[in-house]
Amino acid sequence: MTMPVVTNKIGVIVDSFKVGVKEGLLKAKQVGADGVQMYAVRGELDPANLSASARREWKAYIGSLGLEISALVGDLGGHGFQDPEANPAKIDKSKRIMELGAELGTNIITTHIGIVPDDKNSRVYETMHTACEELARFANDMNAYFAIETGPETSAHLKSFLDTLGTKGVAVNFDPANMVMVTGDDPVLGVHTLKDYIVHTHAKDGLKLGDMDPRDVYGFYGYDKSLDHEKVAAMAESGAGFREVPLGEGSVDWPAYLGALQEIGYNGYLTIEREVGTNPEGDISRAVQFLKQYK
Repeated sequence: MTMPVVTNKIGVIVDSFKVGVKEGLLKAKQVGADGVQMYAVRGELDPANLSASARREWKAYIGSLGLEISALVGDLGGHGFQDPEANPAKIDKSKRIMELGAELGTNIITTHIGIVPDDKNSRVYETMHTACEELARFANDMNAYFAIETGPETSAHLKSFLDTLGTKGVAVNFDPANMVMVTGDDPVLGVHTLKDYIVHTHAKDGLKLGDMDPRDVYGFYGYDKSLDHEKVAAMAESGAGFREVPLGEGSVDWPAYLGALQEIGYNGYLTIEREVGTNPEGDISRAVQFLKQYK
């Protein structure tokens, strides 16, 4: 196979450095990233904590480092949008994060919505659909994207859900590692299946060690488990089902995957995410160099 020549910009998730936002931004610059993705759910970048002047200061500071914002993370955890009682507050918070993104200079917010049920007539499916329809309209009106991360279900099933929402406001943040680690789905096939919806990607790699019920990873309303990122990271580091590994050391076929992104005309970011390991800065730096070999 011929090696793809990649022109995509390279991003990193600031929070992966585990040193706070300002220090993480400096480290992103040091490792040679073009852009950054940042969590905007709690802490320093929670929209509820940011005045208008603070938002301007963050935008100016990030710009002064020569960095762009590839996306914000707006993942609220829990049961995603499966719990009808929690949804009003989560929908409102998601809208505020989208507005913050616009002020900081990005129109992409990534998230997990929960596993899309197989039964389209189920209560959970209906609850998720209603929430995502509202968020899709809101995002579409802002010329923004509320981008679901791949992994909890197959790409074909996710596409069938997205096709029912009426706009492209709810889109896809494509994570190839989540696919190979949990459902065992093929990222190359997934890129072609979801080609109309992909607006952002995570550059991550992993291995599937055994069969997993996706509900044990991502949670499910009524299943007695919810999405907890620290627990998922622990599973990815030492669990029996899957392992997150440095780029190039897992099951993602990078030449084929990057070639597929080229074939569909994807020109957005490849944003490095590293959720495990004792030396995130070293792993992220090597990941930047790994992706640069395709340039």
